[in-house]
Amino acid sequence: MRVLGIETSCDETGVALFDTERGLLADALYSQVAMHAEYGGVVPELASRDHTRRLLPLIQQVLDEADLGRHGLDAIAYTAGPGLVGALMVGAATAHGMARALGIPVLGVHHMEGHLLAPMLEQDRPEFPFVALLVSGGHTQLVEVRALGRYTLLGESVDDAAGEAFDKAAKMLGLDYPGGPQVARLAEHGDPGRLRFPRPMTDRPGLDFSFSGLKTHTLTAIRTLEAEGALDDQARADVARAFEEAVVDTLVIKCRRALDQTGLKRLVVAGGVSANTRLRERLERECARRAARAYYPRGRFCTDNGAMIAYVGAQRLLAGERDEQGVMKAVPRWPMDTLRQP
Repeated sequence: MRVLGIETSCDETGVALFDTERGLLADALYSQVAMHAEYGGVVPELASRDHTRRLLPLIQQVLDEADLGRHGLDAIAYTAGPGLVGALMVGAATAHGMARALGIPVLGVHHMEGHLLAPMLEQDRPEFPFVALLVSGGHTQLVEVRALGRYTLLGESVDDAAGEAFDKAAKMLGLDYPGGPQVARLAEHGDPGRLRFPRPMTDRPGLDFSFSGLKTHTLTAIRTLEAEGALDDQARADVARAFEEAVVDTLVIKCRRALDQTGLKRLVVAGGVSANTRLRERLERECARRAARAYYPRGRFCTDNGAMIAYVGAQRLLAGERDEQGVMKAVPRWPMDTLRQP
């Protein structure tokens, strides 16, 4: 089965073609980061309009790369949520329109399930069951994964997600959007011994996260340094290092607890923040201590992409799922624990 995957949940237009027998045939991505950087964050109306401009050319690019005509498609999968409703509607309308014209099934899939299973696109893929840490822009979650659709939410952020906290810390430090990579680069020059920020919610049991207090602590540290006339380039790097260390330590501590609680030996880490080098190094060491194994998607599949949507769509389409004819789905808020096993 050849499945076209469409991702338009936020600020990246992703398209990919996945073959259930041959694997990933082609993928393309257009990022809107440069456009939104001017505003310091994603502008929903601009995001929707840009998806409209980019989506059809990207679909043609992927089909050309795979040397396949539109009538060679067997099904289409698209991101139905969560995400920006206008952006989601662009992908949903395009997918349903194409599927209707071609007479093939179409299915709206869950964006976070795409991230969750993105490592399945790799040659060295994890087997079920495993614990998953999902750290994308607006989500920080720990999930026990027993099979496709068999998900138990172990913990999640009660306020800001880790990615949002990175973006806000970057803005405080005068860095460009998106903040995660900018903070990580600045942190490389920071002195790890100068400042120590709190590791939120690690002094109590449980697997939930909270990063709003860390954000406030970061702002207070910056203002204190400003008042002392000491906020030079080195101090900004020291703040970035302390902030990144606090986020990474918090995520690692919670992953350790999740592995201990479930007794599982496989950890999947996915979403944009999973590309953070310091986080990967720390998780590798933590897993080695427990005779466990960590799995990640390749770099370009850490952020939003069409390949993960095509993959998840293919698995659920093979199980017989599909949208009702003419019923498009665009669900801005969609808890992943409501998904069912096909």
